[in-house]
Amino acid sequence: MSCYSSRDGPYLEEWVHAHMRKRCLLEFLFCRQKKMVGTKRVTIQEKTDVTESSRRQKTDTEDSSNVNELALEIVKRAIAAAIKFVEETKNPIKNIQWLTHGEFTAEKGRRQIEKFVLTWEYQERWVHHTQFIERKDVVHSYYYLYCVRWSIPTAMRPMLQVSASAYFTIKITKNKPPDMPIEVSYVFEGHSLVHRPGMTRFREKWLRDITEAKSILMESIAF
Repeated sequence: MSCYSSRDGPYLEEWVHAHMRKRCLLEFLFCRQKKMVGTKRVTIQEKTDVTESSRRQKTDTEDSSNVNELALEIVKRAIAAAIKFVEETKNPIKNIQWLTHGEFTAEKGRRQIEKFVLTWEYQERWVHHTQFIERKDVVHSYYYLYCVRWSIPTAMRPMLQVSASAYFTIKITKNKPPDMPIEVSYVFEGHSLVHRPGMTRFREKWLRDITEAKSILMESIAF
């Protein structure tokens, strides 16, 4: 037996239609919301793809730039080495036959330094003087220290105004045999690079740089 009477028919039909309209509206809103979320996801993904593509392109550009810089540096070093090789082949670095431990004396060492310096290439306007400074006794060795002072005298200033010095060290090892050659090294004033005879080509520019720096300093000081 039905719980609805004939009098309830119109109300029931109206309720059903209202319920259906409400359901259709909810389904429409749900579909619209779902479409909007999908669109947002697509937009976000597109932006992400564009950002990732830009980042990869930037990385590729940076990598290419680093490779080019490295290749350029390698080429520069190769050219410099080739120039040095050609220069040394045409004009080898000069050296002298140094004394042995048994032959060495402080004065002979000074004269050998003078002889070695004369193998350097420089303009004749430069004059120099070699002076023995001192001997140091250090455990198993003696160190003989010398100073070679360079200057450019002129008619206006015949006396020494500024000079550039090269400091030589001759090492005599106490327990080495008398026929072993002495060890020689030298540095230029204001420089830390240690040179050894026959290993470095002398550059006159080193002397000019030292004297010019001293001249500028003296001119800046008011006497």
